[in-house]
Amino acid sequence: MIQFNRFQLKNGLTVLVHHDDATPFVVVNLTYKVGAKHEDESRTGFAHLFEHLMFGGSKNAPVFDRPLELAGATNNAFTNNDITNYYEMIPKENLEVALWLESDRMNNLLINENSLNVQRKVVIEEFKERYLNKPYGETWHYLRELAYKEHPYKWPTIGKTVQHIEEASLEDVQEFYNRFYSPNNAILTLAGDITETEAQRLVEKYFGHISATETEKNEILPEPKQQEARTKTVVADVPANCIYMAFHMPARGEENYYECDLISDVLSNGESARLFQHLVKEQQLFSSINAYILGSFENGLFVITGHLADGVNQEQAEQAIWEQINLLIKNPPTAEELQKVKNKVEANLTYQLMSVMNKALNLAFYEVMGNAEDVNFEQEKYQAVTVESFHKVAQQLFKKENSNTLWQLKQNN
Repeated sequence: MIQFNRFQLKNGLTVLVHHDDATPFVVVNLTYKVGAKHEDESRTGFAHLFEHLMFGGSKNAPVFDRPLELAGATNNAFTNNDITNYYEMIPKENLEVALWLESDRMNNLLINENSLNVQRKVVIEEFKERYLNKPYGETWHYLRELAYKEHPYKWPTIGKTVQHIEEASLEDVQEFYNRFYSPNNAILTLAGDITETEAQRLVEKYFGHISATETEKNEILPEPKQQEARTKTVVADVPANCIYMAFHMPARGEENYYECDLISDVLSNGESARLFQHLVKEQQLFSSINAYILGSFENGLFVITGHLADGVNQEQAEQAIWEQINLLIKNPPTAEELQKVKNKVEANLTYQLMSVMNKALNLAFYEVMGNAEDVNFEQEKYQAVTVESFHKVAQQLFKKENSNTLWQLKQNN
């Protein structure tokens, strides 16, 4: 159970405070409600670009990392399709350094041709190195485009194409900053050796003067229900033939989400799981195979990924996966097998929440999704899954018309 308090500044900044005096540190976690899904389809990759720009310095702190280094802090950030998140872990006595830095880059980020060119080069190099010139690097470009036809989850966080970053103008970037980087579009989570009273004073001191802005977001269209199976084959410079199967599933925290997560664990969590036992160990059709969920804040994907063993043909491999899916539906886990994966989930959740950083992140995630209090009911929702509900959701999830199958094949295969 994560105990916390919530308050809001007049400018709309939501603040969550979790007090834990067992640590001498405070986590400062600032979540902006902007991810790749909020971008214009003709100008993608901006949320990720801004993750880099935000470390380029602000009016009163031209070198962002230097004051944190002197204060004994660590910091980082990440972007996904739903949010952009920045965080520091800093000794309590130096907390104001982190708050000052975050407030200054929220209000006075240095955006000029030089900073844009520097970070543009970094992002373009990352795009090329990790996505264009790496085996399987473009997988999520292909798979998202195959699975989504309307929803902006159809492009990955890095962006649809490197040209969108190459062509980003200073005016485009400034407009994105003005639109999304405002207190009324952010959640500040403070976790560690800090009380609500202290937090109210300090947050008001550093963020209270920042004006709210009109954060107009693009209308996000729901993805229409998929009516037929989709497939795509790509021949590329990859070391082994690989299959990716994606099925539409509920959003994180919604009804049936927890069944989908446990289905992935029954199929693929460890060497005793069904896919490894039958398709890797016994039949030796795959060198590796995994099932997992994306955990998206809106309707996401359940994914099965397998690297084929040498000499195994596509039809044989795909049929074998469907056979295991059908066996799962025909013979769902026993109460004992289901409890086994529930126990693993509970252990992982409990272990994660031993970290004050993870507490801050989880509070922020659930607040973005609607209510931070819901984080305290996550274990209950996993434990509430029954064999019957597991079976029902598996039947709905693994319909052929809900499948998107991507093949990446070796050249001269």
